[in-house]
Parts: sequence; C-alpha cells; structure tokens
Amino acid sequence: MIKKQIRKEILEKRGKLGSIDHKFFSKSIINSILDSSYYRDANTIMVFVSFSDEVDTHEFIKKAISDGKKVTVPITFPKTKEIKPSHIESFHDLEPGYYGILTPKADCINLVSPEEIDLIIVPGVAFDKNGYRVGYGGGYYDRFLSRLPHVTTIGIAFELQIIDKVPRDEYDIAVDFIFTEKKLLIVNNMI
Repeated sequence: MIKKQIRKEILEKRGKLGSIDHKFFSKSIINSILDSSYYRDANTIMVFVSFSDEVDTHEFIKKAISDGKKVTVPITFPKTKEIKPSHIESFHDLEPGYYGILTPKADCINLVSPEEIDLIIVPGVAFDKNGYRVGYGGGYYDRFLSRLPHVTTIGIAFELQIIDKVPRDEYDIAVDFIFTEKKLLIVNNMI
C-alpha cells in the first residue's frame, strides 16, 4: 500500500474515533509518557502541538512547563520544508498559524538549537512496529530528525494508527519508541 492510501485510510479511521475515546486514549498515552524515565530524564523536550483529531498534546505541554522542563514546539517553514524548535514559557504563547496549527506568536518566538533537545515527541498518521511512520507528506520531521540521531524520539498514536508495515524511502527516519493507549512499542533503533 502506498503512503497516500495509508494516510487516507488511517485519517478516516482516526476521524471516526468518538470524542470520549479520543479524550480517554489521549490522556492514557500522555500519562504513560509522563510516568516514563524518558520524560523524567529529559531537560529540553520538543513536542508538536496537536490539532484536529491527533493525540492531544495540549495538557502534556502545560504539565511539562509546570514541571520545569524547557518545552519547545516546532515552527514550520513551508518554503524550505523545515521545522525549527522554539522555546515557549506558557501555552498562552501560542496562536493559530500554518494550517490552523497553534504556533508561537511572533513576539514569543525563541529559537533553540536542536542540539539542546533531549526528547522529541513525534506526530504521525500511521506507524509500523519498526518505528517508521507515515506523516502528512511534507517530510519535515524526517529532515529534522536526520540531523539528531542521538536524541530520543517517541511517536504517539492511537492503536488504530499502528499498521504492519509502512513503505519507506531511504530518507525516512524511525522513532525509538511508540506509545499508544494500549502499549509501549520499543523500537530502540539507537542500538
């Protein structure tokens, strides 16, 4: 199955997840990450700001800030198809940006060197058991992650987003771990 077809099918399935399950599953996933040593040991965390029916990261961001973590969120640069991490001090530093996704307000942009990051929470439409993912089609995260091979990466997804095999290209980068509402998949491609 090609990535475009996988993207369409999984987005349809995810869109049918009821609001009660969405909220409950998201909370379960986020709590598992908050209870993990990957979170506890991290000082600087990059996390995507969820939108639409993605696993909800808003409470994670607020909790990480209140725990004293340095939280960065990605800013997208569509012309160059790259993302850059920006430190936020409050969830109120965000406003709707590209595609309506919450992004730092112009006066709150505080770019951080990617090398400062200890943990990256990675979005995806679909993931396979080897940690490879189908994103939204821009290749933003693969380009970004390729520069940070020693940073721990966690993909978060609902169980319905896990498939047997994702078609992969040579530039695709796998995540190290995947958290769903049912389990933790340890891919550990760092070894």
